[in-house]
Amino acid sequence: MTRLFRLTVPALIATAIASPAFAAGDVFFSLKNTDFVVLLAFLLFIAVLFYFKVPGLLGGMLDSRADGIKSDLDEARALREEAQSLLASYERKQKEVQDQADRIVSAAREEAKLAAEQARVDLAKSLERRMAAAEDQIASAQGAAVKAVRDQAITIAIAAARDVIAKQMTAAEGNSLIDDAIAQVDAKLH
Repeated sequence: MTRLFRLTVPALIATAIASPAFAAGDVFFSLKNTDFVVLLAFLLFIAVLFYFKVPGLLGGMLDSRADGIKSDLDEARALREEAQSLLASYERKQKEVQDQADRIVSAAREEAKLAAEQARVDLAKSLERRMAAAEDQIASAQGAAVKAVRDQAITIAIAAARDVIAKQMTAAEGNSLIDDAIAQVDAKLH
């Protein structure tokens, strides 16, 4: 309020002194002089403003407006600092997530390499087992074939021997051989 008052009073004095009526030399203090009437109306207006404390109200409004702007600026500054801290936090989290993703990808690649190596080893072992099984089957088939050939050869030899013996042997000699075989079996069983 005092600031506005200090500015208003010198302005009024300067207006009164610099009046063109003083320069003309006519009677200034007459109600017929429009300059004087305007000056009186202006002074009355200023007096009404001071009577109703308008300069104080204007000063208070300006001060409250300045305080509101200052509080808005402080709030904006606080919000900005909070936003910057949130941004920094999100950037840290993003970096951590990116690092974690890189570690996951690296671990996945390493696991894939290990799995591929294990698959190669398992495949090699499987091939060895299959080869061994195939060799066993071949050996078994070969043994079975040899046995079948032997059995066939024995069957043929027995048949041939039977034919030869049957042609050369008499009934008495056959009975004698049967009795000898029974005696040998009986001796071995008892």
